[in-house]
Amino acid sequence: MATWNLSNTRHHVLICNGGSCMRGGAEAVTQAIREEIRACGADGFIHTTRTRCNGRCDDACVVIVYPEGVWYQGMTPESGRLMVQEHLLGGSPVLERVVYTYGGTGLAPTGSGREGVAK
Repeated sequence: MATWNLSNTRHHVLICNGGSCMRGGAEAVTQAIREEIRACGADGFIHTTRTRCNGRCDDACVVIVYPEGVWYQGMTPESGRLMVQEHLLGGSPVLERVVYTYGGTGLAPTGSGREGVAK
């Protein structure tokens, strides 16, 4: 397994590759995000990780951006590329896809998503 130097990382992008997200196009979303990052020469400061299920199956395909704690829902290859441009490089989240944001005291729903189920 390769180990990268993450000391210059500004954003960590977690891309759900669980069952529901895979059925929702997660492979294409993953590749589009990674290609856009490479095309912009940003792979030295944006790190991506495929995850398994993040527990938000109704929101498939889910992408999470840290350190901001922004959770995206219904991601497509097109919205993934837009997220790289507007959020990761431009500093403005793609609000129409945001379902949760971190507000300092925990994750807060934006009003655009489902509540989910209690654990």
